[in-house]
Amino acid sequence: MARDEANDGDRTTALTRREFVQGVAGAGAALAPLALGACSGADAGAPVAPQDLPGYYPPLKTGLRGSHPGAFEVAHALRDGVAQPTAHSTGEVYDLVVVGAGISGLTAAFLYRERNPDARVLVLDNHDDFGGHAKRNEFWLDGELQLMNGGTYSIESPRPYSAQADGLLRRLGINSAELVTRIQDPGFYASQGLFTGVFLDRETFGADHLLRRDPHEPWSRTLAGAPLSARARDEIARLEEAPADYLAGLSTEAKLARLAPLSYRAFLAELVRVEPAVAAFYQQRTHGEWGVGIEAVSALEAWATGLPGRDGLKLPPGATPGMGPTAAGYADTGGSLDVYLPDGGATIARALVRALVPAALPATTIDDLVTTRADYAALDRPGAAARIRLSATVTRVANLGGGDQGVRVDYVRAGHGHTVLGRHCVLACWNAVIPHLCPELPAEQKAALHELVKTPLVYASVAIRNWQPLARLGVAQIHAPGGYFSDVYLNECVSIGRYATPRSPERPTLLRLTRTPCSPGLPEHDQNRIGRADILATSLERFEHEIRSQLGRMLGAGGFDAGRDILAMTVNRWPHGYAPEFNPLFEARLPEAQRPHVRGRARRGAITIANSDAASFAFMDAAIEQAQRAVGELLGG
Repeated sequence: MARDEANDGDRTTALTRREFVQGVAGAGAALAPLALGACSGADAGAPVAPQDLPGYYPPLKTGLRGSHPGAFEVAHALRDGVAQPTAHSTGEVYDLVVVGAGISGLTAAFLYRERNPDARVLVLDNHDDFGGHAKRNEFWLDGELQLMNGGTYSIESPRPYSAQADGLLRRLGINSAELVTRIQDPGFYASQGLFTGVFLDRETFGADHLLRRDPHEPWSRTLAGAPLSARARDEIARLEEAPADYLAGLSTEAKLARLAPLSYRAFLAELVRVEPAVAAFYQQRTHGEWGVGIEAVSALEAWATGLPGRDGLKLPPGATPGMGPTAAGYADTGGSLDVYLPDGGATIARALVRALVPAALPATTIDDLVTTRADYAALDRPGAAARIRLSATVTRVANLGGGDQGVRVDYVRAGHGHTVLGRHCVLACWNAVIPHLCPELPAEQKAALHELVKTPLVYASVAIRNWQPLARLGVAQIHAPGGYFSDVYLNECVSIGRYATPRSPERPTLLRLTRTPCSPGLPEHDQNRIGRADILATSLERFEHEIRSQLGRMLGAGGFDAGRDILAMTVNRWPHGYAPEFNPLFEARLPEAQRPHVRGRARRGAITIANSDAASFAFMDAAIEQAQRAVGELLGG
């Protein structure tokens, strides 16, 4: 295998040199140095790209989105060894080619041009929209625009944003400290008497039952009438309101040593000794942060993000060595400012696109940006300094001339193969695909990249006729411990510029549903692989059925009728979702330089890697910081 890869790499380099000389010789170019700036349009006579057609506007698409049909098939064929279409030169040469138009890729393009204002940059992405996970779902309901995140949720992180990440946002016109107080109204729903609900399903608990958790009432009242035994109700109430010291008599060091290898589920079973129904009650509470259940998250980490049982143990505040980065961050600092913009992280992606291609988003402030309609035909105009080319799946990235004479990048678009050349390349795609794009990488680096298994996710945006059923039931969000979707939320209450979330229950609004498919009992990455396959195999019809069924069962007592009240659905599936983080239950703690995300992101010639995988940290600030690192590797500093 190593011999075949080496030969294939040599063959590609030779072909690239020949095609390069033929492709740009007319412009007076030579192989070394590259004739940067010789950027024409794509192939002459090629069909008009969908993004250039009148009316093209993917944020309005409903149905199956996220990793949508058409976005992943070429990459899967590449993975499976299927021959790709022959790549023909477009005649284009850039200073930088970026693979991936997510937050990290767009940031890399922005930072590169910030340091080199005359640089020409091309960003290629396999999806039909920019933003990567930071997707925007748009709906027009009763003539008014309503927005929801289709992926990246907010400007939030377990620790305050670094000077690098916060500085970038501020240069884009996004001031988190100002926005968090100006645009958000986190107490609105509570002021209307809407709190958190917990839906106990009949398959798990014996009967369908919706609890309404009023924080001003004792848990005994919340649990009254629940399909739980009296003992289970009492155990939940004591855990939440009066946890004991389950390790009384042990020193702090001994307690931590006992707790470090325990999952939260094992803590409940072995130390608290609860009924199985109590563990089931908390089973999916860790899905939002880690994408797996309480049997695959340590007790120490679960406590750092709000699960009960820690207070009685009298442990010191702050992080412990047994925590991963998310839990440690929250334990130490309480996290960063949490700013939710109407479309989540998509606003950040749009701000980056505005900076790169001003004609595509002619807004001047963050307030204008939220409601400005993007002009997708402006993203890839010939002669522009920065271009973003969608529905273009990269299939090969290779160094030229031993890595000091630029890169060749092959991609497939609409079934045809194309080649562009560049001085530098940033791979801002998912780590899992990089070994297939760059056969020349050392085997050890490829193995490290493959170790980083992402968490699969589904974010569904559901438009409903009104939210009176939730108002009648007194809930603004519902957690479902045994549900197909683990959580349902009314859209965040936000007001910015000309945009405002509906505040009257009689008006249409949006619900957000989240799902992380799991296989409890297996190690985290095995669960992730099974979940990825589950998401890809699930049809839109199945997702829609589960949405209608679950909402009907949850909200039926409030008068909700799925057939009448659901107006539209957008299902954002992400088989490769959250970047993988260190899990102390399943992984050895290694020195920084030996960790797979560090070994995997090593620069190779003119090629470097920037994504949240490269930080092993599933937050937007990590994607920004990795772009800063990657550009620094290419340009120095």
